[in-house]
Amino acid sequence: MLEKNPNSLVLSVVSHGHLHLVQSLLDDLARECAGTVTRVVLTLNIPEEEPSRPQQGWPFVLQIRRNVCPLGFGANHNQALFGATESFVAVVNPDIRLKDGDSFRSLVSIARAQGACAYPVQLDVNGLLQNFEREIPTPISLLKRRLLGLKETYTDWVNAACLVMPLSVWKALNGFDQAYFMYCEDVDFCLRARLAGYPLVRAETVVEHAAQRASSRSWRHLYWHIRSLVRLWASSAFWRARHLLQEGRVGKSRIGRQ
Repeated sequence: MLEKNPNSLVLSVVSHGHLHLVQSLLDDLARECAGTVTRVVLTLNIPEEEPSRPQQGWPFVLQIRRNVCPLGFGANHNQALFGATESFVAVVNPDIRLKDGDSFRSLVSIARAQGACAYPVQLDVNGLLQNFEREIPTPISLLKRRLLGLKETYTDWVNAACLVMPLSVWKALNGFDQAYFMYCEDVDFCLRARLAGYPLVRAETVVEHAAQRASSRSWRHLYWHIRSLVRLWASSAFWRARHLLQEGRVGKSRIGRQ
């Protein structure tokens, strides 16, 4: 029996007709992460062409799955990572670009050393810092941010645009809660991770994230976003985490610091 590679890493990427973004991401991974990424599971959530294979072939195993019917964010990633045997798993958006070499090497290193969910610094296409580190979203905090423009101070959760963790952490948390659809899966996941004792740790490696923010442009996405927020606010994980974070029994990290 072959010994398991202690550094093996599988990435789950979901495309919603984003072939050009997926192609760029895969090209980045092939160029920068040949020694780190073991396997990529690409889920095509709607019908579209497959990415072009480089002349020399992919330096990792590329598995392409086509959905008969579109699934939500959490269901797609849970399906892709079901039965994974690699030591580490990663959830990666197709609009991520690698701007700092092999970012996944340092993410895996942090995830291994701290038994953590590791994430990179995210910049937008203009090189400006994204708001990827966020406070727990209460109705009052959302109103303050939306209406008053107040900035968030603490990192209670991070978006799942690029998140790496040991397979054991993913399994312990049973992946994403599939009852959410496209929004708040990452909030719920991060809160459950912290309640279970798995920290969120920022790496100083940098990626570019061209966030879509569809809920600000589409009534359908806004509806999904509001529905997910209502579900989050009704969950036990939200109330337990909110209480513990406020009481300081789960360590609060200031945004931009460890």
